Amino acid sequence: MLVLVAPGQGAQTPGFLTPWLELPGAAARVAAWSDAIGLDLAHYGTQADADAIRDTAVAQPLLVAAGILSAAALGEVSPAAVAGHSVGEFTAAAFAGVLDDTTALTLVRKRGLAMADAAAITETGMSALLGGDPEVSVAHLEKLGLTPANINGAGQIVAAGTLEQLAALNEDKPEGVRKVVPLKVAGAFHTPHMAPAVETLAKAAADLTPADPTVTYVSNKDGLAVSTGAEILERLVGQVANPVRWDLCMETFKELGVTAIVEVSPGGTLVGLAKRALPGVKTLALKTPDDLEAARELIAEHGV
Repeated sequence: MLVLVAPGQGAQTPGFLTPWLELPGAAARVAAWSDAIGLDLAHYGTQADADAIRDTAVAQPLLVAAGILSAAALGEVSPAAVAGHSVGEFTAAAFAGVLDDTTALTLVRKRGLAMADAAAITETGMSALLGGDPEVSVAHLEKLGLTPANINGAGQIVAAGTLEQLAALNEDKPEGVRKVVPLKVAGAFHTPHMAPAVETLAKAAADLTPADPTVTYVSNKDGLAVSTGAEILERLVGQVANPVRWDLCMETFKELGVTAIVEVSPGGTLVGLAKRALPGVKTLALKTPDDLEAARELIAEHGV
């Protein structure tokens, strides 16, 4: 059984889109998306520096565009399930036919702008905790006033809050945590700090008519499989201020009997978690088009 997954913000690196634009038709497709959302995706994906693509309003549509583009390069794919981490859920919604590509990118562009505006209200950020017991870590974060914004499984939790709170965390790590790593994001996503963005996104989504998913769609709100487009869209709006439970998504993959996971571009983060949490499951990350042949072989072996 194959699951197709899409990474979230922080996975982007300067120039990562460059080799994908060399594929037939890719540049024209990205140009059309850029016109539709008012953002030069090719520029940001090929020439912009790390600070420029760290901007929430840029990073989010850039990641979704890369995910859709790299998945299309695989050809006909029939995964048993799809899922995405944070903004990667918009990529997954496009995979599942809930939103068409342009609609997904238009909505995620509005999401990124709204979240950037919300992040500008207070200086906030996110840091990953490596190691430690989840229950101990969550209790410690709450004591410091931080939110466990991403519970990723495989011993990783991401804390979010003000820069002062994160500095306190760096000085006072939970018992058993080996390291606290600041993330390349510009705000405390998936926390109450993002409440203003939820309202903006809800208004933007009100005029949309989503389709029901064509494959099993696993939501990172709670790891449940969601069967209607209306509920998926509602969750896409609400997840801006809700914690990401990727640990529960991986539990669902296990229950579904997953045998292989392919992570679309810029892949690496989610297969890294899967290697630790789902031993025995084959994994492959699409980093460049050079990975396509191996991905197709894996898909042919484990796809529906």
